[in-house]
Amino acid sequence: MHQLRNRYIEQLKKSVMNTLNQDVADSIINPSSTEEQSQPEWFNHFWFGSALTMCSLKRLDNIQFCLENCLRENIPGDFIECGIWRGGVIILMKGILDAYGVRNRKVWVADSFQGLPLPPRNSIDEKMYNFEKVIEANRFAVPLETVKSNIARYDLLDDQVKFLPGWFHETLPNVQIDRLAVLRLDGDYYESTMDTLVHLYPKLSAGGYVIVDDWGLDQICGEKQAVIEYRKNHGITDEIIDIDYHSAYWQKTTS
Repeated sequence: MHQLRNRYIEQLKKSVMNTLNQDVADSIINPSSTEEQSQPEWFNHFWFGSALTMCSLKRLDNIQFCLENCLRENIPGDFIECGIWRGGVIILMKGILDAYGVRNRKVWVADSFQGLPLPPRNSIDEKMYNFEKVIEANRFAVPLETVKSNIARYDLLDDQVKFLPGWFHETLPNVQIDRLAVLRLDGDYYESTMDTLVHLYPKLSAGGYVIVDDWGLDQICGEKQAVIEYRKNHGITDEIIDIDYHSAYWQKTTS
């Protein structure tokens, strides 16, 4: 049973990365730098191809690690991703719950489903908003029904998957979440990330995880700046661990 579960989860990761039925270079599925990720082959495979996630394999492995550790250690709470694009990470999260037969946790899907909002003028987030490839990718807008369809194709769309359509500052303040075990930040912008931390970090259980997707992209988006400021303002000193050049995470040690 353990071996079958692991095989299923590995197949999920390959499928959402669109590497299940084709050989893809390691420099594409696990780029080692921003420069390597900026090659046309990477954009063609992920942003303009059929992949359901932009995550490297290392980042998907980290998500699996965080979720499985919370299940193993009985860290209470649901899982949420804030900024979900085509839904690949949500598929992985829900697939892991199903693989372990867990029915008492939810996977929350928070996204505008309208792409990136117009950022404040003269902010660092304008660099992301106006980046040529981002514009070509429709500023990451993927309709809600498309995301639901993507999840349904894996037979994972049920009442454990909860959708929060809208801008974070509108949806997160009153969301009916009691506790979280994993909080994944992928809102790109300073304000989006700060909204997420302000409203959701207090709900994160001790022993739970925060995953910061765009930690290494601080030259074009404000996600890292928001995380640093929030941690400083709230005296958070838990070690931040690099996943790869792009992302990082930490485990919350105190409630």
